[in-house]
Amino acid sequence: MTPTAKQATTGAAQRLEPLVEQLLGGALPVRVRMWDGSETGAADGPLVHVRSRRALRRLLWAPGELGLAEAYITGDVDVEGDLAEGLRAMRHAVRERGLRPPRPGIGDRLRAARTALRLGAVGPRPPVPAARAGLHGVLHSKSRDRAAISHHYDLSNAFYALLLDETMAYSCGYWTSDAPGYGPADAQRDKLELICRKLDLRPGARLLDIGCGWGSLTLYAAQRHGVRVTAVTLAREQAAHVRAQVAERNLEDLVEVRCCDYRDIDRAPGHEGGYDAVSTVEMGEHVGDAEYPAFTATLHAMVRPRGRVLVQQMSRGRDAPGGGAFIESYIAPDMHMRPLGETVALLEGAGLEVRDVEAMREHYVRTVDAWRHTLELNQREFTDLVGEETVRVWRLYLAGGALAFEERRMGVDQILSVRPEATGAAGMPATRRGWYTELSAVPAARDGATAGATG
Repeated sequence: MTPTAKQATTGAAQRLEPLVEQLLGGALPVRVRMWDGSETGAADGPLVHVRSRRALRRLLWAPGELGLAEAYITGDVDVEGDLAEGLRAMRHAVRERGLRPPRPGIGDRLRAARTALRLGAVGPRPPVPAARAGLHGVLHSKSRDRAAISHHYDLSNAFYALLLDETMAYSCGYWTSDAPGYGPADAQRDKLELICRKLDLRPGARLLDIGCGWGSLTLYAAQRHGVRVTAVTLAREQAAHVRAQVAERNLEDLVEVRCCDYRDIDRAPGHEGGYDAVSTVEMGEHVGDAEYPAFTATLHAMVRPRGRVLVQQMSRGRDAPGGGAFIESYIAPDMHMRPLGETVALLEGAGLEVRDVEAMREHYVRTVDAWRHTLELNQREFTDLVGEETVRVWRLYLAGGALAFEERRMGVDQILSVRPEATGAAGMPATRRGWYTELSAVPAARDGATAGATG
């Protein structure tokens, strides 16, 4: 709609502009179109469409990130064009202009309320979107952790099967090639193979896979390397999927699946010294800050002397938030990310010796972008599976997540540690050379051995 001359001077956009710029600490870095067709802001910025007064009401009740996210999730606010490009342009503009919002005082809040009243935006709190997590109980109790994991991972196996590649690996891939035909599934297999090499997994070795997801590493290690795996997950949907895959591939003699809390894991039956190796791939973010020392003590207790532990885990920048209100309300409730150095210190504090840290931040940009592309390409199918609001949650999550890794507000790392013997002997190789030799194998050479390694 083209704004009329009257709207250009007295529309909702013009009434709201002074207040927004005061709260923002400078000129609007985006173009805003209001429900009445009036527009304001940067002529060359991304177009943000405020479709109803309810969007302002959401921001009055929940100022900041959460209110904006919920306005987008419900469709009260939209971004024209590619959401990721819009978010990138907005953050770039804020960075370039050095905008630093002042902390609003009582006077600012009163002015905001008066402006909202004039615009007809004052009213009861809008309903919370159904996709928002509603957890109860003591933080990181076993029952609450089970509910938090279920909220995200039990969305439906069909949803994740459509979103992910054939490996069903829901974690950062390891992109070793730019050759035509090399895609997300190849990057995931190369990641799985790299983990197996770092852990020195050989036929008959015993692996404990904590937070096994849909079994990508469990199934790959068992089928490709003949490893005996105990796979642990709190998510019922995941456990059911992995068990089905184990039966389909005739891996019952190699894989045991347990649907339980990591705090309830027993040592390997018949192995008093523990497992030969322990892996935990992007599960540590769900453990909790206060609980992480006990988690690292569990990793140490589960592995035998000279056994290796690999933690692949997301981190946050020193001055960046650990997840943010949107992520913690809609994606991963109760998650906690810390700077990499703090995780390394906690592992060493538990008695493990950290031997290698590999940063994979840029790999996650490519991985998340691949998931986002799949979501956009199959939007109708996703909507039929989980509904429009949940699709908008994931669109915002993936677009914002890729940008966070791109801008170094978040990172992801593989941390390899070993439990040394009392004498200090660790049994580690003198160099890392063997981990990377011919890692990116010809897919045809792998297909017969892995059958896609889904899980």
